[in-house]
Amino acid sequence: MILSLAWLVMLPLAFSLVYLGIELAVGLSPLPDEDGTCIDRQRRVTILVPAHNESAGITQTVSALKATAPTAEILVIADNCDDDTAALARQAGATVAVRDDPSRRGKGYALAFGRDVLEQAPPDAVIVIDADCRLAQGSAERLALRALAHGRPVQASNLLTSDQASPLVAVSNFAMLIKNLVRARGLKRLGGGAMLFGTGMAFGWPLFARLPLATGDAVEDLSLGLWLARQGVPVDLDDRAQVTSSAAPVESSRAQRSRWEHGFLRTAATKGLPLMLEGIVRRSRNLATLGTHLLVPPLALLMLLSIIGLAIAAAAGFWTGHWIPLTVGGSAFAFASAMLLVAWWRYGRAVLPFADLLRIPLYIIWKVPIYIGFFTRNQKDWNRTQR
Repeated sequence: MILSLAWLVMLPLAFSLVYLGIELAVGLSPLPDEDGTCIDRQRRVTILVPAHNESAGITQTVSALKATAPTAEILVIADNCDDDTAALARQAGATVAVRDDPSRRGKGYALAFGRDVLEQAPPDAVIVIDADCRLAQGSAERLALRALAHGRPVQASNLLTSDQASPLVAVSNFAMLIKNLVRARGLKRLGGGAMLFGTGMAFGWPLFARLPLATGDAVEDLSLGLWLARQGVPVDLDDRAQVTSSAAPVESSRAQRSRWEHGFLRTAATKGLPLMLEGIVRRSRNLATLGTHLLVPPLALLMLLSIIGLAIAAAAGFWTGHWIPLTVGGSAFAFASAMLLVAWWRYGRAVLPFADLLRIPLYIIWKVPIYIGFFTRNQKDWNRTQR
C-alpha cells in the first residue's frame, strides 16, 4: 500500500519536473531574431491601455509610451474609475475613453470596450499594455511589425524590476524571469507557440477584432491564449521586445498572486490533461505542449510538492526496501534543480543575488497560504495590485 502511494505521488511529480527541466534546457538561448523589414513601417499602431484607478502612475505611463513609441496612438480605457485617471491621461497626451459598468468588472471587459471605440477607425495593429508597465525602446515597433508580418499574436518578454528589492521580492522577480522568459522560449521551441501574459501583446486588427474579450475571467490572458491555440493560431514570442513593471512589495502582492495562481490551477486542473491528449490526437505540437505546460504547477508549489513527495518516497523505501520511486523522483528533482541553477547563472544573478538564494525556502513558506486558499477562498475576481 505504501509503495503504491509512493508511485502515485512521485510519477506525476517526476513528469512535471522532467518537463520543466526540458523547457528550461531548450529555453536557455535566445530565439532567432526577425527584423520585419519587409513590412511597411507607416502602418497605424494603437497602444491600448486598460486602467482602473491608476491616477498615481498613469501620467508617467503615458509619457513613457510616447517616448518609446512616438508614432503609436495611445488609447487609455478609464475603466470603472473613481479617481482622476481619465483627466490625467488626457493631460499627458493620450486619447481616453471612459467606461462605467460596475456590473461587469474585469480587464477583458475593458479591452472589449476599447476595441468598440477603435472600430470607428481601426488601426492596423493593437498592442495591449497594462497601466503600470513600460515598453523598452523599439519594442512597440518590433511587436507590431511581427504581428503584421505573420498574422499571429506576438508576446514580448514580461519581467519585473525593482530597486533594492527585499530578498523575497528578488526571489519573486527571478520566478517571473523563469516563467516569462526562459520557459516561454522553451515552450515556443518545443511546440511552436507561447503563452500570452496579458501585457506586451500585439495583434493585427483582423485577429483582434474577433477575439472573445468581453469576459470577467480572472486569468483572461491564459484563457485567450488557449482559445487561440484551439483556433489553430499559435502565439509568437519576441524575446527581444520587452515590457516591464515594478515589483509590488511582498505585503501588497498576495491578493494579486492568489488571483493568478488560483486561476492557473483551475485552468490546469480542468484543461491541462484534455488539452495535451487533444494535441496528441490531432497531432498538434502546439496543443500538446501547452497542455503539458499547464500540468507543471507554479514553481514554488512544484518545489513544495516535490519535497513532500520525496519524503513520502523515502518513507516507503525505509518501510518496504524498494527505493525505485525515490530514485526516479530524486533524479527528476535533481534535473529540474540543475536547470534552474543554470538559468539563474545565465540570467538571474542580477535579479537574485547569491545570498538571496538561501531565502527561497522562506518564499515557498510565504506562498503556502495562497495554495491553501485555493481550497478555502478561491480567488476568481479581478483585483488591482497596490504598488
